[in-house]
Amino acid sequence: MRCIAVFSMMTVLLLGSFSTSADAEKATPAREALKPFNILIGKWNATGIAEGSADERQKGHWNEVLEWSWQFKGDAAWLNVTFEKGKYFTKGELRALPKVNTFQLKLDTIDKQTVTFEGAYKDKYLTVDRTDEKTKAVERLYFALLHGNRITYSYEVKAPGKTFFTRAYRVGATKDGEPFVAVAFNDKECVVSGGVGTSTVTFKGKTYYVCCSGCRDAFNDEPEKYAAAFELKRANFKK
Repeated sequence: MRCIAVFSMMTVLLLGSFSTSADAEKATPAREALKPFNILIGKWNATGIAEGSADERQKGHWNEVLEWSWQFKGDAAWLNVTFEKGKYFTKGELRALPKVNTFQLKLDTIDKQTVTFEGAYKDKYLTVDRTDEKTKAVERLYFALLHGNRITYSYEVKAPGKTFFTRAYRVGATKDGEPFVAVAFNDKECVVSGGVGTSTVTFKGKTYYVCCSGCRDAFNDEPEKYAAAFELKRANFKK
């Protein structure tokens, strides 16, 4: 009887240890929900064009640079974005909301206001809306995550009482450099987010890649955790 009791206790302890280890490797809900947006991480050179006549389109033309990065704080995770020379926005953040497949994009405008959009992601498209309190018009930002080095976003407005949206402008962006092609295990994958690695960090003599400063800080806070999960992923891939 004593042997059985000891065996049972050891089994419980082993299972508990395995469960804890497995849970530690799981991504947090926020980070998991934001995985589709890994493609955004990095710097994008963009060109914006206003809608209208050929002359209006030419006069309304502008260039801007977007830079997306991960940010982590405890279990919380979100994406930051900055707009260098942006015509309408200066910075913002994209977060996953508690409701499944619902996201919040909060942006600071060039006239120092903060506007908040909410919506869903489907088939590489993020559609987020807000209602202007003064005009009651519905404003929409529509992001198309086409592939690793090409995205677009457009701004559309639906006036009160109208059925359809009218596009005001469209921005097309290409990414600095080329994404890594995953023909084998990608050693240059970000050790934290799984995105495209662009700079390196080290732990116990080994070099790993991170995609942004947020992931670099997260790795430096818990290097053993992220390195172990990455090495396990590498080992499982090669089986």
